[in-house]
Amino acid sequence: MLLAIDIGNTHIVWGVYRTGELVAHWRVATHREKTADEYALQLRGLLDFEELTLNEIEAAIISSVVPPLMDQFKTLCTRYLQLEPLIVGENVDAGMPIRYEHPAEVGADRLVNAVAASDLCGTPVIIVDFGTATTVDAVSARGEYLGGAIAPGVELGAQALFARTAKLPRVELALPPSAIGRNTVQAMQAGIMYGTVGTVRELVTRFRSELGSRTPVVATGGLCRVIAPETGIVDRIEPELTLRGLWLIYQRARPT
Repeated sequence: MLLAIDIGNTHIVWGVYRTGELVAHWRVATHREKTADEYALQLRGLLDFEELTLNEIEAAIISSVVPPLMDQFKTLCTRYLQLEPLIVGENVDAGMPIRYEHPAEVGADRLVNAVAASDLCGTPVIIVDFGTATTVDAVSARGEYLGGAIAPGVELGAQALFARTAKLPRVELALPPSAIGRNTVQAMQAGIMYGTVGTVRELVTRFRSELGSRTPVVATGGLCRVIAPETGIVDRIEPELTLRGLWLIYQRARPT
């Protein structure tokens, strides 16, 4: 089995593939202070729920935008899985030409998503990721990663409102009953959620003006099922897009 790990600022997504099928996946909170041993215990517990074991894992591939956690996950792989992981951007590349001015600045997750979206929809393609940041990325008709846009994510925006305003409460990240909030919670939900909808719609419209008006849009990220349908411009919702990208990259790069 292949273990795919996407390490994000807010969540870590684990996925297990057997003969090309995603047989189990989990989304857990990112804790930078956790040790390799603690993450190994977490992984073993998650596998137990699916009646799987650490011994069944034969390979691992990792994408990360949290450099301080890489040592823990390398140790987890070598100590508990007895294998050396493939790490996107370190010992394996995404296999996609990058036209960014400074390629090293592109987050591994953005490249992995671009690989998966291109495989699903062909090129050109636009990818929207509703993560810690809301990112919109573009792949050209020639299959090149072009770049994109980065905006504050839904959770980040909600936390900023709560932390910086004395009278505003924490709110559930859910769609309110109407755009006109009738109380403070609804007003915050409307601003946060529909504000993100408007941001994404505007960015995709501008991307399509450069890539082509029929360019498909793929959405992923923790809140994609909630927000993407509200935009009216998303063609596919793929919550496990990053895991699929990791599997594809592994297939291309694995030792023969």
